[in-house]
Amino acid sequence: MVGSLYVIGGYITFGLVFLGSWIYCIATYGYLLGVGLGWLPSAIVGALAAALWPLIFLAIVLLVWFVVIK
Repeated sequence: MVGSLYVIGGYITFGLVFLGSWIYCIATYGYLLGVGLGWLPSAIVGALAAALWPLIFLAIVLLVWFVVIK
């Protein structure tokens, strides 16, 4: 159960971070370099975020807790 939850969260995090960083590469470096070569750093950042997604989730929860709720 916990292992499958970790994998599913990793897939979701990878997809969101990959798309977001790829769009950032396209906006920053233009269509030719952003689309052509932007997928490589986006995949690296997405893989790192997918491996560390529980820490990212915890940071977001704590941020919401201390900023919004308190």
